Amino acid sequence: MPRMEEIDQHGLVIQTLVNYLPEQSDETGNRFVFSYTITITNLGPSSAKLISRHWIITDAQNNVQEVRGQGVVGEQPLINPSQSFEYTSGTVLTTQVGTMRGSYQMQDEDGTEFEVAIPQFVLSVPRVLH
Repeated sequence: MPRMEEIDQHGLVIQTLVNYLPEQSDETGNRFVFSYTITITNLGPSSAKLISRHWIITDAQNNVQEVRGQGVVGEQPLINPSQSFEYTSGTVLTTQVGTMRGSYQMQDEDGTEFEVAIPQFVLSVPRVLH
């Protein structure tokens, strides 16, 4: 069961899983590729549609990229109560370690828009952070 602080006031829970992709990376060229899988679970009483996303990606040298866009992976999923939506995407860093955080703009059944925070998570090449 997720910790209570991970559940926002609309009943949405965001979980993340990160993988380093050495076969797509070029460590000598400072290109580090990561995939991340996001699971959004709706524990609330009403459906929620994911409208857009906003990511803040920070590398180890404090270089920040901001990414905004409609939906996720080309979709604007409707997540019904007791259901989850999972997707996998990726990002490229020029350092071995970085972080991602952000938010989703959601819309409930009556058309009211609200924001759900995506808790910060770490992108790290294995064996770099101990």
